Amino acid sequence: MCTPQQHPASARTARTGPPPATDRRTVLKVAGAGGLALTFSTAQGAGSPAYAAGNRDRRRAYVLVVDGCRPDEIDSGLMPNLAALRAGGRHFPRAHSLPVMETLPNHVMMMAGVRPDRSGVPANEIYDRALGETRTMDRPRDIRTTTVIERLNRHGFRTGTVLSKDYLFTIFGERATHRWEPFPLLPVTDHAPDLFTMEAALGMVEEFDPHLVFVNLGDVDRVGHSDLTGGSLQVLRRAALVSTDLQVGRFVSMLKSTGRWKRSIVVVLADHSMDWSRPDRVVSLTAPLADDPFLAGKVAVAQNGGADLLYWTGPAKQRERGVERMLAVARATPGVLSAHDRARSPRLRLGPNAGDVVAYCRAGWRFSDPNVVANPIPGNHGHPATRAIPFFIGGGHPAAAKAVSSTLATTVDVAPTIAAFFGLRGAPRGGWDGRSRI
Repeated sequence: MCTPQQHPASARTARTGPPPATDRRTVLKVAGAGGLALTFSTAQGAGSPAYAAGNRDRRRAYVLVVDGCRPDEIDSGLMPNLAALRAGGRHFPRAHSLPVMETLPNHVMMMAGVRPDRSGVPANEIYDRALGETRTMDRPRDIRTTTVIERLNRHGFRTGTVLSKDYLFTIFGERATHRWEPFPLLPVTDHAPDLFTMEAALGMVEEFDPHLVFVNLGDVDRVGHSDLTGGSLQVLRRAALVSTDLQVGRFVSMLKSTGRWKRSIVVVLADHSMDWSRPDRVVSLTAPLADDPFLAGKVAVAQNGGADLLYWTGPAKQRERGVERMLAVARATPGVLSAHDRARSPRLRLGPNAGDVVAYCRAGWRFSDPNVVANPIPGNHGHPATRAIPFFIGGGHPAAAKAVSSTLATTVDVAPTIAAFFGLRGAPRGGWDGRSRI
């Protein structure tokens, strides 16, 4: 789940406007195409003509994340611009998100090219053992590996981030040469509407012309979370799909009208899809765990919508028995699809930040912890039902030549794809966990 209103007040600091630049960055204000005032922060010296001329490579890569979009929605007739972009490029119809199917871990995988056991970011929400509390993984140091953004910077390429969600903006921090401070942030959702986000993306490309721009469009996800008609009519969701598609169409039109299209790739994907639940299909593990005599007072729960992460907080010598009991309690709870011993489930590749037990809910259900009213929203993700995602590569560059592949492409493939496109040699220590799709 990615509903910031449920994060503890101690874990987040609210912003009412664009944050100030650090002494390593310069704030620039420009007028967007629609007359909107846009605020960018730029690494010191990066705005100079000498820096801009430092790398004359004319190739450009744009990664557009349509947050929370389901693959079938592109075929719905509501997203003709995305459908056309997919039809003319490299399409991976079997693509999927990776555990935990949440916003933060999958965006980090896109830019890091490694799984959470190496990146350090397994979910949106974790229990921080050092702090003794549940928190959002929204700090720059939470990413414990080098991203493709930094790798490009080191080779003299210019990079940019245009991320609609506040916690995406904060976790990627100052890694990019240029970044947009999302504004205005809507109350409750902590995201900037796609209209403003696209204005920023257009403004960044036209003002700074970065080699790589990483864009998150958050409306489809945020509306999907709150759409009470999501299981049937999807009234609000459908309106968001139309609106977001129009914004993507604006971006493609800009690339073509400015001559960038023929030398660019546009990677389009989602970080996860969406699943809707009825009010009576709610799973809350906090109470049954507390009712177990052995587990009472020794378990912390980090709720992630379609997934719960359980942490043993009792004596280390009792951990094995504690994990066995947590697994038994979770598996016996109606609405739970599966529960896994994280340390003994190497295929999950989540790492110790994901705790001791990972529980998934069934399709049409949601987790709500610490109690049944903590997560009132009908739309959620994080569980296997939200695994399928759209993934395709458009653009006028030959690397985006039309093709359909049955390969199981995933979010972790984006970074090696970008690295291959720009001809970067080498890989992170230990190699990429994904592979190039061009």
